Amino acid sequence: MGTWHVSYASGGVEYAQAFIQWHKDRTEWENINKPVLGGNICMGSWKPIDATHVYRNHYGWIFNNGVVSNYFNETETDDVSRDGNSYVGVNTTKIYSLAGTLLLQIDGTATATRLAP
Repeated sequence: MGTWHVSYASGGVEYAQAFIQWHKDRTEWENINKPVLGGNICMGSWKPIDATHVYRNHYGWIFNNGVVSNYFNETETDDVSRDGNSYVGVNTTKIYSLAGTLLLQIDGTATATRLAP
């Protein structure tokens, strides 16, 4: 739980950073450094897998100049450090048309650091 600074990469190349808040009720909220008119707010849920692993299921809209054009679903499994102040994870982002057709899949990684309260 708490607020995290996350870096996302694919193929070893960073493509975005975000602030994520993980909530006690197992929901989460993210603000990513993508253009506002393209969509930069998304949300989802998480659940513990075991003592150091967490699974996240995350959704967001994709906009084209402020008009909804597609949506995405990102799933991620994270390995939380023993001190609880960082995590690394692997993720898959699937981009869909509004009709539900899969358009693109991106496999990547996440590296995060907990921000002080």
